[in-house]
Amino acid sequence: MQFFTSDTHFFHKDLLGDSDFAPRPFASVDEMNQTIIDNWNARVAETDTVYHLGDIALYFTKPAIKSDEAVFNVLSQLNGHLELIKGNHDSRALFKYLAAHNFSDHGQPKFAFHDVGALIKYDHRQYYLTHYPMMLGIVNQIINLHGHIHHYAVPVKENINVGVDTPEQRYLTTSVPFGTPFSPTEIEQMVTGKAQEFREKQ
Repeated sequence: MQFFTSDTHFFHKDLLGDSDFAPRPFASVDEMNQTIIDNWNARVAETDTVYHLGDIALYFTKPAIKSDEAVFNVLSQLNGHLELIKGNHDSRALFKYLAAHNFSDHGQPKFAFHDVGALIKYDHRQYYLTHYPMMLGIVNQIINLHGHIHHYAVPVKENINVGVDTPEQRYLTTSVPFGTPFSPTEIEQMVTGKAQEFREKQ
């Protein structure tokens, strides 16, 4: 099965607390990291695929390789095959480290990498998976799944924020715990709910 998420920001201590941008009421990054790991693994099986749409972590150490090792150790605890789309906080050094330490997990590499984005098809619809929101213009059956903007939503019905802080979870019939990747069914609920909201505003 496929799942979608973005902006986990593992280790990012400056996001801790309650804010309008990225509310994360955790006492420490260790608590935040573990919450995401636990909620992720409660949903994702080892044979599933998760598209992570960027901003995996924000962590700086000296030497820098120590932060790459720490991020690798966290990602290694997450179930599933990870398709990683580069975000503005994801360094090439991190991607190179992950590629150099990639390992086989249930018959496929743990990590795959995309510099800009990916395109997948689901139930007669195309999903453009990017970190930054895309302006698609007038389109049919194309949805841009993105992250980057945390607790904000693009005022365009074809753009769906799948980040862990997304306000578009309000379109779901049942909210998911923090850090849980979204299922295709939940993505479709977001798409339908946002489109309905736009029709009601016209």
